[in-house]
Amino acid sequence: MTCVVVLLGVGVYFAWSAYQHTSSLLISAGCQAGSGTNAVSLDPQQASIAATIAGVAAAERLPAHAVTIAYATAMQESKMHNLDYGDRDSVGVFQQRPSEGWGTASQLKDPVYATAAFFGALTKVHGWQELPVDQAAQDVQHSADGSAYSQYDLMARAMAIAFTGQAEHAVYCWPGPGPAPARNLTAARSALAEAFGTAETGHPVTGIVTSGTAKAPAVAVRVEPQQAWAVASWLVTHAQAYGISDVRYNGYQWTEPNASRGWQPATGSASTTSGSILLH
Repeated sequence: MTCVVVLLGVGVYFAWSAYQHTSSLLISAGCQAGSGTNAVSLDPQQASIAATIAGVAAAERLPAHAVTIAYATAMQESKMHNLDYGDRDSVGVFQQRPSEGWGTASQLKDPVYATAAFFGALTKVHGWQELPVDQAAQDVQHSADGSAYSQYDLMARAMAIAFTGQAEHAVYCWPGPGPAPARNLTAARSALAEAFGTAETGHPVTGIVTSGTAKAPAVAVRVEPQQAWAVASWLVTHAQAYGISDVRYNGYQWTEPNASRGWQPATGSASTTSGSILLH
C-alpha cells in the first residue's frame, strides 16, 4: 500500500481555458487539470466536485470511462456546480429529480450521494463500457436532447485522465485573495473517507493517521498506489475548504504560497516523502 501524507497550514475550448487560467491567477481562486493544449481551467467548486466524482468511481472500482461519462453529464446539466434549483424539481450536480426516485433533494445536493446514484444507474445500462459518452449519458439521464452531452466529450476525457491519476501531478488549485481558512483536519479526514471509502469496506483508502504536533498537525493517508494521485488531487482541490497548505507525494509538492505554480519537485525535507502523501 502507498502512504499519503498531507501537510495542512477540444481545440478552441482548450485555448480559451488556458486564457482563463492565466487571467484568473490575477483576480480569483481557480484550478487547472492537465497541462499544455489539453489543460482545462475550472473554478474551485467544479474542481472539488470533479475530484469527488473520481473518488466515488475509485471506491466503486469503476474505470476512467465511467468518470468521463459522469463529467460530460455534469458539465451539460449544471456546468459541474452543485445547484439547489433546476428544471421542475431537478437539483444537484446531475440535476436529478426526487420525483423520479433519485433520492430526496437534500441527498441529491450531496455530490457523493448524487455521484453514487448516477453510477448506480450507469452500471445498469447494458454494454455501457463500450457506448459513446453521449449515448451512455443519455441512457442514464433521458434528457430532451441527448446529443448535447457530446460537446463535452473531449474536455471530459482530458479531465478524467487528470483526476483519476492517469496523469501524475496534473491537478492543482490556487487561492483567491483574503485570509486563509482555519485548518480542520477532522473534517478533511471525514470528507476524504466519504468520497473514496476506507479499508473496512474494501475501498482504496486503507488508513488515515493523525500525527505531528498540536502546532503542526499532520495526516498520513494510506491508499492503494493506483489511487494515490486521485487522492492527492482531491486534497489539493479541497485545500481551501479545510485549510490545507501543503500536499506532498512521490517527490512532488504543492504548497499554498506557491499554488499558482502547481506541483513542483520536492526539495529538502519534503523529498523524503517519496511514496507517501503528506498533509500538514
